[in-house]
Amino acid sequence: MDLVRNLFGSTIGRKLLMAVTGVVLIVFVIGHLVGNLQVFEDPDRINGYSHFLQSLGPALWAARIFLLVCVALHIWAGTVLAIEARRARGAESYAVKKWIQATVASRYMRWTGYVVLAFILYHLAQFTVGVAQPGTFKANLPHYTMKGAYRVLGVEVVRAGTDVLDVRSMVILGFGNRLVAVFYIVAVGLLSLHLLHGADSLFQTLGWRNHRWARGLRVVVTVFCAAYFLGNLAIPGAALLGVLH
Repeated sequence: MDLVRNLFGSTIGRKLLMAVTGVVLIVFVIGHLVGNLQVFEDPDRINGYSHFLQSLGPALWAARIFLLVCVALHIWAGTVLAIEARRARGAESYAVKKWIQATVASRYMRWTGYVVLAFILYHLAQFTVGVAQPGTFKANLPHYTMKGAYRVLGVEVVRAGTDVLDVRSMVILGFGNRLVAVFYIVAVGLLSLHLLHGADSLFQTLGWRNHRWARGLRVVVTVFCAAYFLGNLAIPGAALLGVLH
């Protein structure tokens, strides 16, 4: 109980909660992107990957719920910390410039978080539940027969000849809609900026940053965020340009 009270009831606890959930979500977005980039390979790859995930059943939904809880806690902690910081600044004249800068930064971080949350909910509605775009609803999609086996770490998890959902077609149809594709690109762009600006706070909270390698960490984070954005941009971009068909 004391641990929970300290995490949710203190500024340090909320910063730690925000940092830890941030690390969890960063690991997820990396894995999510790596999995999605299989759409550029043979259809067996992305379709087998999706079928394997769906075969996890309750474990997959448990992971989804856990990630949504992490997102909610991350946004809640960030919002509360921003409100506390605003109240603590006061109205002292010497701090006016810092107050304006901090307020813009905190609002930017919070609102990108809200936009990303809206994107996640829409993404689930579109590709998981299938209600956002009738044209991509699972019941309307053709199935695909696996030509080869799909393996994870060398272990066969989907056999050749298995009838699976044609997720590759779902992705192409989904991003064939320009509004959806643009929304996706804007959302991952904001997420990339959110990661870029939030990294300093995360490293500082977890004690991973000091004056010796702060600059190097910033360069690494910047390269990672740029690569993450370009990787996500490639999928809807290829669908719109007809590279994926």
